[in-house]
Amino acid sequence: MIRGGLVSALALLFATPQTGDLPPYLAPDQYPDGMRILPPPPAAGSPAAALDMAVYRATRRQAGTPRWTMATEDVTNDPLHRNACAMGMVLDPKQAPALTRLLDRAGTGAVVGKVKATYQVPRPYLREEGPICEPKTAHLASNGDYPSGHTANGWLEALILAQVIPDRATQILDRGRAYGESRAVCGSHSKSAVEAGYLAGSAVFAVLQSSSRFREDVAAARAEVDRLRGTASKPDGQRCAAETAALAVRPW
Repeated sequence: MIRGGLVSALALLFATPQTGDLPPYLAPDQYPDGMRILPPPPAAGSPAAALDMAVYRATRRQAGTPRWTMATEDVTNDPLHRNACAMGMVLDPKQAPALTRLLDRAGTGAVVGKVKATYQVPRPYLREEGPICEPKTAHLASNGDYPSGHTANGWLEALILAQVIPDRATQILDRGRAYGESRAVCGSHSKSAVEAGYLAGSAVFAVLQSSSRFREDVAAARAEVDRLRGTASKPDGQRCAAETAALAVRPW
């Protein structure tokens, strides 16, 4: 069992906000406790653990496919670029500063970090050798599998974007789900870690609604997007068609 002090230190490391100089919307004690709301990772030898590895083995066959390419691109978290087809418009931070600020100030590290640090579940490629869609760095290996931070943040971003652009909610949430699945396709995370990431992102989204500043920024971002609808560039049609085809490939 990991000592409490080490758990706290690792949780702080993993929970560092990815928000530049912008403070998060919530104080540390306002986040839900991930250890209480997320189920524990599958026990060794359990059917769920076996399913995790079965999904990992099956998705190794995706290497070199368009779905693998999408998973590789999804390693980098760029929510405006990633969701261009889903939003129906191409936006960047210069065009959409209010939306960018909204996404930058919302993160899941305070929930995910403690759980990762407590369980320290090895990533699937460390349990069984196989190709993954990103470099096998020491940092990746030391940052536990469960839950998936990429999935948690990506799902939170999808929920926020759907709140800002509700008429595109289906497309945005579909892409948000696929962003989490990309982590399993990549081989960097297990199925159970991805599913826990969705739950972590949803939990943070629920609590963010209590922040008046968050609600104000949602309104500002919605007004900004409404102004941009007539002037923003449309995403490339061929790219969006290829993305739609790749999204149809489900890893489980």
